[in-house]
Amino acid sequence: MADSSWLTTFPEMDRADLVAMRKALDGAYREFSRNYGDIIEGFFDPLLYFLVWFEKMLLAAPWTIVLTALLGLTYAASRSTKLTAGITVAFLLIGYFGMWDDTMRTLSIITVATLLSIVLGVPIGIAMAHSGRVRATITPVLDIMQTMPAFVYLIPVVMLLGIGKVPGIIAVLVYAIPPVIRLTDLGIRLVDRDVLEAATAFGATRRQRLIEVQLPLALPTIMAGINQTIMMALAMVVIASMIGVKGLGQPVLKSITNQYFTMGLLNGLAIVAIAIMFDRVSQAYARRTQHHLKGVEHD
Repeated sequence: MADSSWLTTFPEMDRADLVAMRKALDGAYREFSRNYGDIIEGFFDPLLYFLVWFEKMLLAAPWTIVLTALLGLTYAASRSTKLTAGITVAFLLIGYFGMWDDTMRTLSIITVATLLSIVLGVPIGIAMAHSGRVRATITPVLDIMQTMPAFVYLIPVVMLLGIGKVPGIIAVLVYAIPPVIRLTDLGIRLVDRDVLEAATAFGATRRQRLIEVQLPLALPTIMAGINQTIMMALAMVVIASMIGVKGLGQPVLKSITNQYFTMGLLNGLAIVAIAIMFDRVSQAYARRTQHHLKGVEHD
């Protein structure tokens, strides 16, 4: 009688074969890291120099200047005195409780990660909106990036680049960039075909339709993607601190390790304050843009 144990016990790869496969893959990646790690690290040197310069600038500048600049940008984007006043109180409390330097480090990482996400994500989203083949290729990659646990893709990044700012910002970028890509793609595809046909009838080229019609009309949706990117970047602050990224995440990690409740709470609330600031400002700017576009349409 044939062996029917596979009906009750799931057939597995032989343990020795599994160990051999793991060793082969790990060895191949270590060999790749040894051979090309320095070259890849050198490719990211400009990013490292900019990040270090930006962080030093925020830390060296008087807090009054930094706070005034933040409040000016907040009011310019939102036109809300209540929001500006709330952010003023939040940052004054952050400084009073001794978290100013860590907050500036976190702001530098989040700002650079968000800028990179916009610079890389918006063109990819545009390409997806204009090509079904590109969308079919990129969508599974985005699915993997959004569903894979952050700790998993930290492993190859750390093996390749070590610990520090660049691996941290790459980890944040991988985790945070999908929303801006997806919503840029969605926003451009939602632009009314009649509007595009009207632009074409007036002699607009493909580039003019993109820059002067599609992107302005898709801007509220793109801003929603940028908003989500910022939120996800802030969510990576604590995880990025595990690979040497300084900021508000390190005290939170330390408080988890040593059970310092108050330290974790204060630094967590500081992260929340930054998140609320970015969230409210980006939403207010998107609403203002949408109202402006509606006013133009009525005119």
